[in-house]
Order: sequence, then structure tokens, then C-alpha cells
Amino acid sequence: MKALLGVVLAVFAQGAVAQSCDENAVYLKGDWGQARFSVEIADDADERARGLMHRTEMASSAGMLFIYPHPQSLSFWMRNTLIELDMLFIDPQGVVQHIHHRAQPLDETPVFGGRDLTHVLEINGGLSEKLGIDTGTVLKHSSFSQAEAAWPC
Repeated sequence: MKALLGVVLAVFAQGAVAQSCDENAVYLKGDWGQARFSVEIADDADERARGLMHRTEMASSAGMLFIYPHPQSLSFWMRNTLIELDMLFIDPQGVVQHIHHRAQPLDETPVFGGRDLTHVLEINGGLSEKLGIDTGTVLKHSSFSQAEAAWPC
């Protein structure tokens, strides 16, 4: 438990000092506080199809940000994904609209995230609850239209 608390505090500390956007980082804030995740970007069909498949672990401060070119309905599944994930479904303004907690490895049941979405952030399963991330949380990343972003760069 002490090690997990150290990781959580490190994530909060990293997010608190962030001032600008970095393509390889996403910043989150809400009533619960702030966090920063180092992210891999999946912004084309091949990268989005591959996602986090076949990985046996991911750092607690890491994730994958899926980026879509226009708002649409999004569903995800866990085919060939070996680690439990939280899926945060995000609208074009960078606001979390839905969180699917603890998606189970290898489960091919579609997880519907909602309509009019442009991003999905996948992080380690259970981390959203541990940090207090909830719907309404806002994200900062360069892939959001800065003219429309709830939290611009």
C-alpha cells in the first residue's frame, strides 16, 4: 500500500507542475486533483487496432491515448489485451463522458463508451478509482482543438 501511495503522489506531483502540452503526456484535473500520464499515441487505424495488445505490464504513470479525427460513437474490447484497463471516453472538448472500470483481459465483449467522442485514454485497471478520476474530469493534450478545449494548452 505504501508503494502505491508513492506512485499516486508522484503522478499528482507531475501533474501539478505541468504548464504546457507535450504530445507524449496527457494532463487530467477535476475536483479530485490533478494527474499526468505519459502516453503512447494511437491516431491511425493500425495503431488503434493494435492498442495495448500482448503487453504483460504497463507503468502506473503510463497509458495509451486513442485519437479519432471526428466525433463518433466508440466501442472498445480487450481482444489479446493481457492487462486490466480503465477506459476513459472523452468528448472533443476534452471532458471525460464515461469511464469503464477494470476491463477484463481477453474479454471480447464490446464496451460502449458513448456518442460524439474523439478520444479514449486507457490506463491501468483500478487507477481511476484510486485517484478519484470521474466523469467531468478534463484533459489537456495538444490533439484537442485548442479553440474548443475545456482546458487548452
